[in-house]
Amino acid sequence: MSLAPLDLVSAHPWRRVAFTTYALSLSFFEAVILDAMVRGGGREALILADVQGQQTRFFCFVDTVSARNFAGTNDAHGWIGLRFQLQAGGPPNDVLLHVNMRDASNVLQQQAIGILGVNLIYAAFYEVQIQKSFLEGLAQDVVAERIEIDYVDLRGPAFESWDRRALLVQLVRAGFAEAVFFSSKGSSVPPAEVLYKKAVVLAPGYFGHTDAVHSQVHARLLASAIQELRQELGESKSVTAAFFCLTVAPFTPNEPAPEVPDLLRRIDALLAAGGDVLLFRKVELYHMTALVNRHTKAPVRFVAGLSLMIRASEDAYGNLEGRRLEALARLFAQNVRIYVYPMTATDLREWLKSASSTGWEWTETNGWVSASQLRHAPPFGHLFAYLLASNFLVPMRVAPGA
Repeated sequence: MSLAPLDLVSAHPWRRVAFTTYALSLSFFEAVILDAMVRGGGREALILADVQGQQTRFFCFVDTVSARNFAGTNDAHGWIGLRFQLQAGGPPNDVLLHVNMRDASNVLQQQAIGILGVNLIYAAFYEVQIQKSFLEGLAQDVVAERIEIDYVDLRGPAFESWDRRALLVQLVRAGFAEAVFFSSKGSSVPPAEVLYKKAVVLAPGYFGHTDAVHSQVHARLLASAIQELRQELGESKSVTAAFFCLTVAPFTPNEPAPEVPDLLRRIDALLAAGGDVLLFRKVELYHMTALVNRHTKAPVRFVAGLSLMIRASEDAYGNLEGRRLEALARLFAQNVRIYVYPMTATDLREWLKSASSTGWEWTETNGWVSASQLRHAPPFGHLFAYLLASNFLVPMRVAPGA
């Protein structure tokens, strides 16, 4: 007659018991076997360790994925996790990734996840010493073209010297993600979790001034746009989300791409002011629209000062076949508008001079200029007037603070 381990332990008040880890996991032993032995009068337990286990580095790979369904109507994404040891018997280290799958078929997405899994295991054991090498190994043959990684969480002694925020920035700079999210109220999460089915306000800008005065101006800009959107929707308790938007790309064509420390400095200032931040890979507003529209069909509203609105409208968009008209069509195609924040006439005049922008005229009220008071010479002036008349450009109705 054979007995299960628990039945054997309970069959007699054993004084001394020996166990081997070949048959029993330590968690099962502690929770069940040891408890039964003590209750039965046992006092001494000897655990014989697996000799091979003391010389082996273990790992555990897991994933939970929603691949493309037959109709292609779902959001193909998933979570991938790895727990591993750098030394035999050493403490565990964890890597957690959120991925978006770009392949057009279920089978190809399965293959891509398999490649990424192999890359992750190899990078964890052989390339974890250098952050850049780890990311490059992780991305080999699959990331960017087939898989987007928009969230990473690292834990354990292997990553003690790593800056998690800088790693999120590197995901975007390297082209592994179209955007990542920084939270002012807690831990970061994938962008999908804060955008899903919400009406969204996006405040793009450079936000180079990080002093207290400018931080208050930035916070007021975002708060005014949230209020404007809720009034537009006619819902005082509508589910809205608002974000400051930065980009890893140069803000103007003649500038170099910003460095990671500079981006983190601006991100930290916006977070300290109480605003959440989305960091985008590309500077064009229609790229930001495309990402947000993956996760929500609710209204999307940009809020921008006159200077940013002028810069965006005057760009030639030479990378697009349809140039400016194609860029505007992409931007406003899916329930998108731009709330245009007023600007002082003095600041507007100085900015137009520094940007070498010509052809603009305006009237002012108490030293302030709104979008409805701005005019441009034809032919672009006709397009600008159309955007205003069609409510694609919405002059802010709030009174700006002096």
